[in-house]
Amino acid sequence: MLALPTPSSTRSLARPRVCARHYRRCITAHSISIQTPTNSETAMASGVTVTDDVITVFNEMKVRKLQANEDEKKKRKKAVLFCLSEDKKHIILEEGQEILTGDVGVTVQDPYLHFVKMLPPDDCRYALYDATYETKETKKEDLVFIFWAPDGAPLKSKMIYASSKDAIKKKFTGIKHEWQVNGLEDIKDRRTLADKLGGSSVVTLEGSPI
Repeated sequence: MLALPTPSSTRSLARPRVCARHYRRCITAHSISIQTPTNSETAMASGVTVTDDVITVFNEMKVRKLQANEDEKKKRKKAVLFCLSEDKKHIILEEGQEILTGDVGVTVQDPYLHFVKMLPPDDCRYALYDATYETKETKKEDLVFIFWAPDGAPLKSKMIYASSKDAIKKKFTGIKHEWQVNGLEDIKDRRTLADKLGGSSVVTLEGSPI
């Protein structure tokens, strides 16, 4: 007579054994699929690109021509702001938001304070600032990349600018100094920038003693 399966044997057939190695592999694969993306991945996902004008300005500020004539020196940019385009797809030059070397001492008495006033209180920006300073040993000029993200900026704007920062940083090769600023209290005192440039060895910034 044909033997019917017992309840215990039925349970055994319904629940096949799963090896521990296979179980761990499934769990690992599942955990990988929900990892939080890195900043680079987020920037790529945002699809933001850097326009050629931005790269051109950076290269002009980075390379100092030893044989430049007076007219070329005056047109050299001392500071410039970059912003996102209206469709949030491109990083562009912000029109009219710049300081030329030729302006210093003419229409701009203190380039550092003038630059600080250029920063909008209610939105984010990227900036390049060509700092002129003196240490106890010598006079120097260094480019500083600044990410301006004030507390008064909308949360959405902060998120887009933060996730797109890598896109512009990758184009600004060779910059030694990077500074994220979250409000006027962090930037209005020039000693804060001086500290980032060289600490206690810096004695003047833009001609003003520290």
